[in-house]
Amino acid sequence: MEWEVLSSEYLTKHPPYFVTRKDVCKRPDGTLIPAYYVVELPPAVLVVAITENEEVLMIKQYRHPVREISIEFPGGFVDEGETAIEAAKREMLEETGYIFSDYEYLGKLAANPGVLNNFTHIFLARNPLSKEAQKLESSEEIEMETWPVAKMFELLQSGQIIQSIHANACFYALMHLGKLKFQ
Repeated sequence: MEWEVLSSEYLTKHPPYFVTRKDVCKRPDGTLIPAYYVVELPPAVLVVAITENEEVLMIKQYRHPVREISIEFPGGFVDEGETAIEAAKREMLEETGYIFSDYEYLGKLAANPGVLNNFTHIFLARNPLSKEAQKLESSEEIEMETWPVAKMFELLQSGQIIQSIHANACFYALMHLGKLKFQ
């Protein structure tokens, strides 16, 4: 099923966050795919962080492409030379000001593997050690809120978590915490 890439041509280069290329591919049955477009992005991380009071840290920020306020988990791109866990800890400190002692890896997801080439790594953080001021980037305007873990069900059922990868991370965390079971 895997395709052979015959050639690649870069169309736009605005690294690290927006690089596009056109691949010419050949399927195993010999069918030629003359133009398959790919958006290259760095790996990303999301952190579902649970406080000592069994509350989850959520952030709200404006997402310009969809022109909506998005309820999300803290996270972002992995910087070059950084591991996913290092990025998760850095993003937690930048976006929430929290430092946590325990991180568990819950898995990885591809947001849109038909176009995007990256994975998002999901972590569960517990046992906060300290709380500092947020260290936001100049392009960020983020509000942080804490909600009971049970509120995640309401956010999912009401469609308030609009980013699919964040909704999936919510499911991963709820399953890992034993709050959601499938029969």
